[in-house]
Amino acid sequence: MVIIGVDYHPSDQYIAFVDTETGESSERRLNHSDGEAEKFYRELTARGVIVRVGMEATGYSRWFERLLPSRLGAESGESGSAATVVAPASIGANADADHEPAAGLALNEGKRRKKRLWSEHGRAQLEKLPLATWASRRRQDLLELLDRMNPRVEELTAAVEQEARKRPEVLRLMTHPGVGPLTALAFVMIIGTPERFRCGKQIGSYVGLIPSEESSAGHQRLGHISKQGNSLLRFLLVEAAQAAVRCDSDWRRRFLHLAMRRERRIAKVAMARRLAVRLYWMWRNGWEYAQS
Repeated sequence: MVIIGVDYHPSDQYIAFVDTETGESSERRLNHSDGEAEKFYRELTARGVIVRVGMEATGYSRWFERLLPSRLGAESGESGSAATVVAPASIGANADADHEPAAGLALNEGKRRKKRLWSEHGRAQLEKLPLATWASRRRQDLLELLDRMNPRVEELTAAVEQEARKRPEVLRLMTHPGVGPLTALAFVMIIGTPERFRCGKQIGSYVGLIPSEESSAGHQRLGHISKQGNSLLRFLLVEAAQAAVRCDSDWRRRFLHLAMRRERRIAKVAMARRLAVRLYWMWRNGWEYAQS
């Protein structure tokens, strides 16, 4: 018998296995998208090996749970092989998977495409996935909902862009890497006027991107960010800062430096705060990004 422990992820799995007859043991990583995982288990079954698989409770593993008992021949009696998923909690966790979003349905079938799922090719793959009756119905409902929402999103996007073009200060802020019309317009409308603030540090406090403080008796204690102010603007600043990191070498260098010193999540917040301060000074001084 081969006993396999599986650390399951949507795109791959890390396994540790031991052959109880020979004592052989090893660890390896199996990719899902290129069929490496399925090939590994099929080869075991072709050798007539009895397989027992243990995996932690997790989501998006329905295709894998189906693979072991049926597609490998455990229930058809081929070669006397057997395969068992020893994870009762995982079955309960997936019992309502029919109600997950379309991306969840795709993950459950071993398709991890992220944003590419909504490309023409990705959607065609999603529509061809063999699903159970109610999962198929759920997929159809979600795709119909997406088709109804897309025109509304496009309409709102066009309205935001049109409003942004009317405001010179918004257009100046949009020259900053990673900052689009939505972030720039939200920053201007929520802040109101840069003259409200004496310095950039006050901007960080206003949008809730500075640490909360619980100091006493001369001891300074800093905690998580305060999260005061407008949550939408805070979210947009974090997203825009990450876009800047991806497209601007200077921002990427600063982010990686912070991430090595602290943590990535802390570095993301720090870059968002930096972006808020930069936009404030660009607005107050009438600068475009190159001037700042």
